Amino acid sequence: MNQFSNEEIAAVYKTIAERRDIRHFLSDPVAPELLARLLNAAHLAPSVGFMQPWRFIRITDSALRATMHQMVEQERVTTAQALHAREDEFMRLKVEGIRECGELLVVALMDRREEHVFGRRTLPEMDLASVACAIQNLWLAARAEGIGVGWVSLFDPEQLRLLLGMPDGAKAVAILCVGHVEAFYPKPMLELEGWAQRQDLQEMVYENSWLTAPK
Repeated sequence: MNQFSNEEIAAVYKTIAERRDIRHFLSDPVAPELLARLLNAAHLAPSVGFMQPWRFIRITDSALRATMHQMVEQERVTTAQALHAREDEFMRLKVEGIRECGELLVVALMDRREEHVFGRRTLPEMDLASVACAIQNLWLAARAEGIGVGWVSLFDPEQLRLLLGMPDGAKAVAILCVGHVEAFYPKPMLELEGWAQRQDLQEMVYENSWLTAPK
């Protein structure tokens, strides 16, 4: 049998169910061996054509971290303005933990991706899907280790690429706040804040046609 034990299976599903997008961190450092385990979990992710398009940049310079926070704050204000009626509501949300988290990572797509056509000829965005799998691997491993992760996407990718000296063609996908937390949210933070609710799975599953929901 290839099946894991009942306890191992339960642990996998528990980790998935209790993963959270964290915005509140303690400033305690993350042990180097723990960070190495998390990055290795990310590196074990599947990728289209085995291209492994993920690149990780660890931010250890405090001035650089401060600059990145300013970039995110600028985009936060711009995003709030674009939300019109929900601007004030959005501005009350805490959307990142860049200044507090123990570790700060930037996840990027590699350069020269056009050379990889295996699995990408008709779906070139599969490189991004592969990077998302790597981030999810890290996220789940971190939750199992009791470490919080927050995915920040409020930034200009080109501005961040230039700031971090990425080559032409590379693209920043995520700023990951990683670190110890006082507690994990009992539900997704945006659900707790009343921003949105998890939708019913049955409304998102179809059978044979988009127009036909399973009975």
